[in-house]
Amino acid sequence: MNTPAMSSPKGRLFLVPAPLDFMCDTQAPLPQVMPEGSLLIAAQLSHWVCENAKSTRALLKRIAVVHPLACVLQDQRIVELPLQVHKKGDHAAGLDTSGLLAPALQGHDMGLVSEAGMPAVADPGSSLVRAAHDAGVEVIPLVGPCSLLLALAASGLNGQQFAFQGYLPQDAAQRAQRIQSLEKHALKTGETQIFIETPYRNQALLTALLGSLQDNTRLCLAADVSLAKMKIHSLKVADWKKKGQVPDKHSPVVFAFGP
Repeated sequence: MNTPAMSSPKGRLFLVPAPLDFMCDTQAPLPQVMPEGSLLIAAQLSHWVCENAKSTRALLKRIAVVHPLACVLQDQRIVELPLQVHKKGDHAAGLDTSGLLAPALQGHDMGLVSEAGMPAVADPGSSLVRAAHDAGVEVIPLVGPCSLLLALAASGLNGQQFAFQGYLPQDAAQRAQRIQSLEKHALKTGETQIFIETPYRNQALLTALLGSLQDNTRLCLAADVSLAKMKIHSLKVADWKKKGQVPDKHSPVVFAFGP
């Protein structure tokens, strides 16, 4: 009588947050911005899917200072998400990232990591997470920094109802129209509107917001969240106009507004 072969248990997919200091002038000590448990698990992984291989290697070097890695950096298996993810988004028609889960299907734990913050939230990776669920691979999000939620919590805006809008249009007329449309929705529903911008366009976006929003709308700018030079200001638009603050063109900023 032949006994059926037992299939090996599947590995798990860990969503590993990264510090929010990517491309910043200074870096925060890892134990100050990531919990010990998350660092320990990350140190034990040797199979990675990432947004950027170079930044992932840099993160692993920082983790190695705190905890020994499962294997030397040269032996870490690091694979980048397809270029299509960056150009068209995670859920573009026909995009299949299930092949990247091969190590997990062979029994190896894997990590998904982005350049900064929580992967698959305002960053690539959600298609891989979806594929993991479909393949029966357990998905485990680790605790760590997420700039959107940290900024929202510190904004004084509605944290019970909010929406992340990504990037606003670069064309001035389209951007103003979009801002006014989002504000109309926010004032009607109470929903906080959250978005981001490339740092060198921070001032242009702030100027557009102050020129398009009503004076009584509350606007929050959260810059360098979790870093030593973090600045979070939440004021009515009328007060922003008096303040005349210029955001740093090198600082990552989360913008949010609402009633």
